[in-house]
Amino acid sequence: MTEAATINRTGRKFQQVLDGAREVFLRDGFEGASVDDIARVAGVSKATLYSYFPDKRLLFSEITQTECNAMAERALNLIDETNPPREVLTIAASQIVPFLLSEFAQRIFRICMAERDRFPELARAFYAAGPGMGRQRLAEYLELSTARGELVIDDVQMAAEQFSELCKVKLWNLAAFGVQTEFSQEEIDDVVTNAVETFMARYGA
Repeated sequence: MTEAATINRTGRKFQQVLDGAREVFLRDGFEGASVDDIARVAGVSKATLYSYFPDKRLLFSEITQTECNAMAERALNLIDETNPPREVLTIAASQIVPFLLSEFAQRIFRICMAERDRFPELARAFYAAGPGMGRQRLAEYLELSTARGELVIDDVQMAAEQFSELCKVKLWNLAAFGVQTEFSQEEIDDVVTNAVETFMARYGA
């Protein structure tokens, strides 16, 4: 049975379940999050919870998918793909960098790493919903911009990977290792500016 066929996304308590599960997963991790706690925080019965998500892994995957989709939707609403690459990439990086540093993204990343060997599907689900989807959409824009002669790129998939990694420079490692948990707008803007400038120096027409 596929995940799409298994998850029931209808009903007025669906969002309650997601909100409750999000809180418990971020607080207790995947293994520590009990179905009883999720149902209690969500304000639903265990039977209701299971009617939506018969498997805790499906619930975790749905939360990561929902959150990543929301971030992508915000970015797309701000971007006009007819604009020059420097402007589009600046807006994209301005969404990517804060998301990577967010409590949600950092906690989900740690959960996926902690459960990687026992539940590799959790990491695959987060990668597909987050980095994988984001890089594919970026590659599609880079291909369009290259066709217009604004960029000179032979391998748009590689270029999308490179831009994504530029957005992780300096601050992401500090967050991932817990060295720093709060970041100023000035620090974020510095990463955004340097990511765009470095990328345009390499690929600008």
